[in-house]
Amino acid sequence: MIVYDLECETGHRFEGWFSSAGDFEKQRDGQLLTCPVCGNATVKRLPSAAYVNTGAVEPVAQPQSPAPNIPQQYANLGPEIMAKVVEHIIQNTENVGDKFPEEARKIYYHEAPERHIRGTASRKEAEALRDEGIEVVALPPLLPYGGKTH
Repeated sequence: MIVYDLECETGHRFEGWFSSAGDFEKQRDGQLLTCPVCGNATVKRLPSAAYVNTGAVEPVAQPQSPAPNIPQQYANLGPEIMAKVVEHIIQNTENVGDKFPEEARKIYYHEAPERHIRGTASRKEAEALRDEGIEVVALPPLLPYGGKTH
């Protein structure tokens, strides 16, 4: 497994895990890689230090501020900022679940009232929406924050 530091065209940094360098290139060239913050498919690999396996056992680093259930890979945002972002999204959007692609199209084509929605869509569905001119943004999973469920 290879871990690359990546950056989208708009400057969001994140990491990706690939089975090989060729796998990374194939996914990048096929525009299968998208930024987890903004959904941008123009992604480049950032320079990183090489890892050399010396056989020595390295001590496991303890996190400075443990944050269970909060992913840290989204543009290096801390748990407090992520919690605020997610809370804002939840308070200002309607959850349409797996009907997201269908509902987004209805709103775009003025077949349903205009409103802010959230839900789930596969990468292929999101790309199809973008191809139609419908703006969609990939977001991190909306995990329970502060004991709240969504």
